[in-house]
This record gives sequence, structure tokens and C-alpha cells, in this order.
Amino acid sequence: MAEQRRPDLAAMLGGLMRRLMAAESPVLAEHGLTMWGYVVLSALDDGPVRAQAALAKAIGADKTRIIGTLDKLQEDGLIIREPDPDDRRVRLLEITEAGRVARRSAQARIQEQEERLLERLPAADRKAFLRAARVLSEASGEALTER
Repeated sequence: MAEQRRPDLAAMLGGLMRRLMAAESPVLAEHGLTMWGYVVLSALDDGPVRAQAALAKAIGADKTRIIGTLDKLQEDGLIIREPDPDDRRVRLLEITEAGRVARRSAQARIQEQEERLLERLPAADRKAFLRAARVLSEASGEALTER
């Protein structure tokens, strides 16, 4: 009898990610956010003030490609961008209170949707899944190539 193989993680998680992102898009739109805008606000809300280049690296975005997102967030009063007093070539970013409210409100709605999905799992499986997802999401890229 042939060994039954499981699908690759990317195949399983890719479909799940597409469905999650499709469900999140209307929620983000209600809050005046794009997916990248939400990612930026989340990074700034969860950590200290960051330079644009450091933020881009932290969220896995090209520093030149997030400028439009930063412009929109600043225009909407959700972030503040100021020159670094020690190096005027560097722009420092800070989330505003309005940005914090928008991010946290969107996140609460997104997580309500996620809870409805997670309810399909028994409580012990849900807890294990969330723990495993956190551990794997925090693993370095080298974890895939280490032997």
C-alpha cells in the first residue's frame, strides 16, 4: 500500500491565507486602510518609533515601495513622519492616537472573524494550532534550510 502524503505546508496555508486576506479586505476598507497600511500601523503600534528603512525591513517590504502607503497614512493623520534630528536623511515614524484606534478596531474585527473560523476546531486543537502558528511564524528563514 502506498504511503499517503500530506500536502506541502505552503499549499495548505496558502489557500487559508488567501481566504483570510479576502475576508480582511472589507474590514480594512471600512477603517480606511489597505493591507500594507494595516501592516505598517501594526508594526508601529507594537514597537518603538522606527526609521522608514528599519520599518520596511521589519515588515518585509521594499523601502521605496512603502512610501505611497506612508504618504497616505500621514495624509489621513494615522502616522507622523519627521526628519531624525541626528540625521536629516532619515525619517522617523510614529503612530498617532487615531492610527492606534484604527489599527486596534480593525484588528478586533479581524480577530472576531478568525474566532469564527477557529471555532471549527476543538478547544485543545485550537490552542495547539495557535501556539504552533506563533512558533513557526517567529522561526527564521534558516529554519527551512538547516540540516
